[in-house]
Amino acid sequence: MKKIILTISALVLVSSAVFSQGQLDAYKMAQTDLFGTARYMSMGGAFGALGGDISVMNANPAGLAIYRSSEFVTTLSLNSASSEANWEGTKATGSRARMYFDNIAYVSYFPTSNDEGIVGWNVGFSYNRLKNFNRSYSLRGNANSLYSLSDYMAERAYGLNVDDIKVVQGDSYNPYDNVNDWLSVLGYNAGYFEYFKDKGKYYSAFGEKDGNGGINPYQLKGAQLDVNERGGIDQYNIAFGLNISNKLMLGATIAITDISYHYTSYYAEDFEDSNYLELENWLNTEGTGYGFNMGAIVQPVDYFRLGVAYNSPTWYKMTDYYDATATADSYFWNQKRSAQTPYKAYSEYEFRSQDRWIFSAAAILGKTALLSIDYELANYKRMKLYDNIGRENQSSNTDIRDNFGNAGTLRVGAEVKVTPQFAVRAGAAWIGNPMKNTLKDATVEVKTVGTIPNYTIENSISNYTIGLGYRFTPSLYLDLACILRSQKEDLYAFSKIFDDGKLITDSKPASLKTNTTRVALTLGYKF
Repeated sequence: MKKIILTISALVLVSSAVFSQGQLDAYKMAQTDLFGTARYMSMGGAFGALGGDISVMNANPAGLAIYRSSEFVTTLSLNSASSEANWEGTKATGSRARMYFDNIAYVSYFPTSNDEGIVGWNVGFSYNRLKNFNRSYSLRGNANSLYSLSDYMAERAYGLNVDDIKVVQGDSYNPYDNVNDWLSVLGYNAGYFEYFKDKGKYYSAFGEKDGNGGINPYQLKGAQLDVNERGGIDQYNIAFGLNISNKLMLGATIAITDISYHYTSYYAEDFEDSNYLELENWLNTEGTGYGFNMGAIVQPVDYFRLGVAYNSPTWYKMTDYYDATATADSYFWNQKRSAQTPYKAYSEYEFRSQDRWIFSAAAILGKTALLSIDYELANYKRMKLYDNIGRENQSSNTDIRDNFGNAGTLRVGAEVKVTPQFAVRAGAAWIGNPMKNTLKDATVEVKTVGTIPNYTIENSISNYTIGLGYRFTPSLYLDLACILRSQKEDLYAFSKIFDDGKLITDSKPASLKTNTTRVALTLGYKF
């Protein structure tokens, strides 16, 4: 009867909230990179007041009204990402390179022949890649001083009834349908930890029983983690721009955004006397959302412009498909044990990203030079997760409110025309971190959802850019950009666990640095 009640309650309360709806998952899906045309990227993306580039549809669509002709553009890029993790002095590297189709867009210009009032309007259509998830990284370490994943799982399972997390062949009860902590269910059934009735507590199964009803742990000799990420965030825009007296430009964009994220990982620990554990995870996240952008540019004099824009949250419908396998070989059991999550498991949910304000200024120095600056303020506290019928995920959203805040991003760019046909460009973008010190300093438990225990905490992201532009004719041009991106993170194999502020299970992070080099080429035609 107890299991029947638990089953009904779980199906009502948590059927759509069992996987990939944590605070760090939300943050991963909310981020974007420096993407757009080669000219846009080579100037650090600082086009909020400058306009005149199709990439402004993603930020300040009023920049569309700067156009005085119709235009067609497309961009290709080569992306190379290399990562290095340093875990207590042991280094491991990973790399990945790939060619991408970044954007294609068309802008149509409609002059009115008026000198005052509405002197022209523009309509634009674009596809843009906003983010690449593609990278590989690894972690290796002599883990003598570290806790085991089995210790973490045993502590995490505290308070769960052993009968509720146990999979019994032939029993109609399925703990994966009833316990909203899949990692504990998977670990217990794979033999990572066991319940000691005399102590009323779970202990790692990688050890030997002592005379007091506890366990003497085996020596942990080493650990490794291999992660592969693929996919990206793509956006499709329909934008409108309006030019009023060549002094005020207004714009609005309707945006449809697609997320495609693919993740695989392998984690292993080796103990003395050939005892070991292995954990493999596979995740595929797909989502489609909608949002809108609106903005204005004021040009009080010919050589100076000011811009402001609001980018709404994106409201997504998301689906996660996932699979995990855990294996343990321990003398505690005198046999090899393994467990797997349910076949073809998936979860549907909703996600609302953060919103953004962008404030911009640009100086046009005759026909020879441009200077531009953008400051973006994003409120990550406004991220929200819901189940598939719109009920709020209280646990994850409380974590978001407690551990995230505002983040500022500064973008600067410059262009100098060496000749009327040839231009050189440079820029930079420094992306702020919205994580509060609770996450950065690891003073709170990060309770990951699903069966993926590892995660990263972002420290800083910077982009440095250079580029060239050449006009073959007044209509045909080619732009080239090189972007150097550096991202620093703390990589945890699993979280620390605290009890009333006291550290129960420790986890030492590895420092993870990812350097990305991207070369982009844009071909454009004005008519």
